[in-house]
Amino acid sequence: MSVDDKDIVLEGIAASAGIAIGKVFLLEENFCFVCKEVPKSFREAEKKRFDDAIEKTRSEFTITYNRINDVLGENYARIADVYLLILDDPTLKKNVYKLITDGINAEYALFKAIDKIIHFFENINDSFFKERKVDIQDVGKKILANLFCKKGKNLIRVDEESIIIANNLTPSDTVSVRGKKIAGFATDIGGKTSHTAIIAQGLAIPAVVGLKNISLLVKAGETIIIDGDKGEVVLNPSSKTLLHYKNKYDLQLSRTVELEKLKNLISETTDNHKIFIFANIDHSDEVPLILNKGAVGIGLYRTETIYFNRDSIPKEQEHFDIYYRVVQEISPYAITIRTFDLGGDKLTKMGLLNLGFESNPSLGLRSIRLCLKYPEIFISQLRAILRVSVLGKVKLMYPMISCLAEVRAANAILNKVKEDLRRENIKFNENMEVGVMIEVPSAGVVIDSIAKEVDFVSIGTNDLIQYMLAVDRVNENVAYLYDPMHPAILRFIKRIVDEGHKARIKVAMCGEMAGEPKYTPVILGMGLDEFSVSPSQIAPIKKIVRSVSFMDCKTIADKVLKLEDSKSILKEIDLFCETRDINT
Repeated sequence: MSVDDKDIVLEGIAASAGIAIGKVFLLEENFCFVCKEVPKSFREAEKKRFDDAIEKTRSEFTITYNRINDVLGENYARIADVYLLILDDPTLKKNVYKLITDGINAEYALFKAIDKIIHFFENINDSFFKERKVDIQDVGKKILANLFCKKGKNLIRVDEESIIIANNLTPSDTVSVRGKKIAGFATDIGGKTSHTAIIAQGLAIPAVVGLKNISLLVKAGETIIIDGDKGEVVLNPSSKTLLHYKNKYDLQLSRTVELEKLKNLISETTDNHKIFIFANIDHSDEVPLILNKGAVGIGLYRTETIYFNRDSIPKEQEHFDIYYRVVQEISPYAITIRTFDLGGDKLTKMGLLNLGFESNPSLGLRSIRLCLKYPEIFISQLRAILRVSVLGKVKLMYPMISCLAEVRAANAILNKVKEDLRRENIKFNENMEVGVMIEVPSAGVVIDSIAKEVDFVSIGTNDLIQYMLAVDRVNENVAYLYDPMHPAILRFIKRIVDEGHKARIKVAMCGEMAGEPKYTPVILGMGLDEFSVSPSQIAPIKKIVRSVSFMDCKTIADKVLKLEDSKSILKEIDLFCETRDINT
């Protein structure tokens, strides 16, 4: 039992792994304002007061950008660009000006304008964009603080192993704690892609977000426990619970030391079956980290971030320059570059398309579908990838493939690009491997046909599980149904692996399922050739691989594939690990 029955346990979203025990450092936000009538003679002055607050806020965000850049690098610093883009949105200023002209004071006008934008974002059926409403709220609060001439949150006063509790943390709040005695974060709002989560992971600080009202339930100085693995927070823990988590914390430290020793060792089973463990990355700045963690290459380079925080489509040379840097840094290891996985709404905002509102964009015009409908967008990225292919071990991967026709259509465009480059005497690797992500169920059904026309496949379990089980994994009402160990999922994955091997191509897995150590023996036993995981999971997966025999893994895989429910499957996996003294 992890906690005492008397303990108050809050459940949130696991944002950054690890255990943290410390005292509450509460960041409170108290803004009290009302709608006031502004006489005509004072309205221009009221607009000037708003403009001054905007400029002061812009200066603060510029400082934030520089601070994040110094601590975590340029790609993390781009998070602050989001705030500057919101700040420079002409719609925001226009709406505030209009309300002031109508006789409303600047504070209330700002509140109304921000509320209108947030309402728009809440109606977008996409978890990433829904979470961006938090950024808009943060910008509003910063401007409001400057209208009130209030000082920002003071983290300088943190003087012990503290856990910061807040309604939300801005990027500047989060990154400013580096070097201070901060044990962890817990916030009322936020999700897995919130800026608090992203920067907490970058700083390796345990964090739980989306706790709804923790900032109202705690008092400064109280003892609190953050479980960033489970997504739980324990308030005022009993001595029994405190001892339990102190033991877990000590074990966490000893495991970190133990895992560090594995980074330069080969990833192979006790009976010498080799497995390749690659890393998933979003930014070029992550390459030194993944190499330090022991990755033998990049199995998934997500290129969507190149399109973020900008109002124009990136040009071919921009693509090339970014890929060139990553390829140079990862050399002599291989890199798999995935073509962009974006919805048309994002490109519409850049003025490239005029796509109407889609009620369900995750099932709409996105990813490879968008590329095939508007090949001119696709071509600049393909040209850059081909050009950089002669500089290292570069592979190309198409996302969200649903049928053989899409593979052939994408390859037809690729071949046309190759012809153009030959005609222009631009060198590229004629034998660059081309693969697809299997994340749409229909692609898994026809994998036997697809596998004959590609060089490799990589199973994207995040979307595959979501689509197969009809479960929105970020919807708190049905998230419990998102089950990687569902018999249908395991049998489907086994089919993909077998058909891939029949076609004599390698099969990888790049979803979150690949990074869960508990699942490793089963996935390994099903014959998967490569794992591609988040940097923090490279060593734990390698540890499991080096602790088991491939023959034993095949046995457990064959056994669970015959079981009829996930509960029985998990029980069998637990027994497998216990009998071999494997700690997952």
